[in-house]
Amino acid sequence: MTVIMGAQELSEFLGREFPQVAGDFAIEEVGDRRIRVRLVVGERHLRPGGTVSGPSIFALADVAIYLALLAMIGPEALAVTTNCAIDFMRKPAANTDLIAECRLLKLGRVLAIGDVLIYSDGAPEPVARASLTYSIPPK
Repeated sequence: MTVIMGAQELSEFLGREFPQVAGDFAIEEVGDRRIRVRLVVGERHLRPGGTVSGPSIFALADVAIYLALLAMIGPEALAVTTNCAIDFMRKPAANTDLIAECRLLKLGRVLAIGDVLIYSDGAPEPVARASLTYSIPPK
């Protein structure tokens, strides 16, 4: 498939449609059914002990799948998450950005399914794995 929206277009879309969180995420790479997104970790993402909170890790997984989907179908603000399963596998590094490596496994007319591996920046082992399903509104 052809990538319809690149990193710049996706960043602009995120800033326009979701300005409240757009600054938290940096799109590093976009390809056919895949994307790499960074969570720029700040104090608001941390839980006691200085590690990234579960809700922040979920947000990164959710945004990564959403952006991977939009890269393939174009700007569709009303695509929504219909299912998510996430495994928290190890403690993220303290005060370190997280990287989501996402790939779409299925891209149909009404559903998209993707997997995300989330890493502490520079670490070889993932801290979390997520599987999400998105509903694509009819044209």
